[in-house]
Amino acid sequence: MALISPSRRLRRTPFSDGVEAAGVKGYTVYNHMLLPTVFHSVEEDYRHLKEAVQVWDVACERQVELRGPDAARLMQMLTPRDLRGMLPGQCFYVPIVDETGGMLNDPVAVKLAEDRWWISIADSDLLLWVKGIAYGYRLDVLIDEPDVSPLAVQGPKSDDLMARVFGDAVRDIRFFRFGWFEFQGRSHVVARSGYSKQGGFEIYVDGTDAGMPLWNALMEAGRDLDVRAGCPNLIERIEGGLLSYGNDMDRTNTPHECGLGRFCNTATAIGCVGRDALLRVATDGPVRQIRAIEIEGPVPGCDRFWPLMDGDKRVGRVTSAANSPDFGTGVAIGMVRMTHWDAGTELRVDTPDGPRAARVREAFWI
Repeated sequence: MALISPSRRLRRTPFSDGVEAAGVKGYTVYNHMLLPTVFHSVEEDYRHLKEAVQVWDVACERQVELRGPDAARLMQMLTPRDLRGMLPGQCFYVPIVDETGGMLNDPVAVKLAEDRWWISIADSDLLLWVKGIAYGYRLDVLIDEPDVSPLAVQGPKSDDLMARVFGDAVRDIRFFRFGWFEFQGRSHVVARSGYSKQGGFEIYVDGTDAGMPLWNALMEAGRDLDVRAGCPNLIERIEGGLLSYGNDMDRTNTPHECGLGRFCNTATAIGCVGRDALLRVATDGPVRQIRAIEIEGPVPGCDRFWPLMDGDKRVGRVTSAANSPDFGTGVAIGMVRMTHWDAGTELRVDTPDGPRAARVREAFWI
């Protein structure tokens, strides 16, 4: 692939100096920012993530801040998940939909107070949609992108590393909850969350200038824990069924097609702009849905849709794929028509390297 030329439109992060010093080998572009994709190799990074602890530059998960009397009302307008029972200190995974019920983003909502929220976004320009909704409905709310940059600590030794930097109280944070923790005189939101199934935390670093001091402190404190710079790992995320907006789903898909129905309370999410559209399709359910797909390997890199075939009939597509060292097979995420999504269904995947035998699984691997 040709070189991606740097410019001010392709933004560096508060941690880019640390990432480069750690020997990053590849990037992707995410919310107009650099997101590392590999340090040693995808396979070696995968093994280390499962055995030790990594520090990830995920500053590309930008925050859309809602602040003001109508902040909670606006937040509910964006999602079919009922937020009435959400308390300050909680994080909710929230499908964001448009007026047709199509997915615009799948962020984490962070409730700081009744009148202040952060939406920690996936890869789409959600800020513009949120500002448009607020303006159109004349809501009393301020919307902005604060100088807040997430830094993730992921892996089985993450609790030990975080306790050395923030104190043992960080161990008490429950899943998808957060607390305020001080580092060098400044308070940061620390949540037990992250884009892996290995456990860990996300630190919402307050201020660009705080980025590298915290990065360096984590690296120094974790020397004997074999800490390394890392990044979201393609193999591990597919094994765990962690979806990637823009790869596995987009605005042509409803949350129910993406297997996210458990995060929707459409009947009670009063005010959601996509509520009526989702209620209209709720009776019959989706005609296609995301499934785990096992592929006879080896599989090549997946940078485009691969047709899922039953003979000469196309019945879906593979959207993400990799070779799993732990499970000895090709692992994939696919969107499959309801006629063929039952576990055990045998299909064929047409990859750029030729056809591969495939099978629909009951569940993801981890």
